[in-house]
Amino acid sequence: MGNCSAPGAGITFFYYDDIEPAARFYEETLGFELVEDQGWAKIYRIHGDAYVGVVDGSRGFRETQSVSAVLLTVLVDDVDAWYERMVQADVPILAPIVTHGDIQVRCFFAADPGGYAMEFQRFLNPAVAARFQPASVER
Repeated sequence: MGNCSAPGAGITFFYYDDIEPAARFYEETLGFELVEDQGWAKIYRIHGDAYVGVVDGSRGFRETQSVSAVLLTVLVDDVDAWYERMVQADVPILAPIVTHGDIQVRCFFAADPGGYAMEFQRFLNPAVAARFQPASVER
């Protein structure tokens, strides 16, 4: 298996015909911290070592797709507050808030400016929720 070091952070990249609306969405609407701006690619911290990047589809490794099978799930403490935030910002809601007792989550789905689906979710089981909290989120 070799002597590979453990992975560090994870970045999920999304590709856009026009990254400016996406950049405003992730920075202003969601309030994610911009940690790297290369002009045609921008990387935002979601939380801890989880990042999302927006890329100009004409310059990146991949091209913009008309429909994406990607879903970005963002774990939040207050699903209802995030739902109201998205509604107030006129973000398209793909599915309203639901609570799934069988898998113990509360969530809703929205779309970013490029049509990428986003889920805002809270694990209702504290033991499961604890698994997704980084040891330290201080930067």
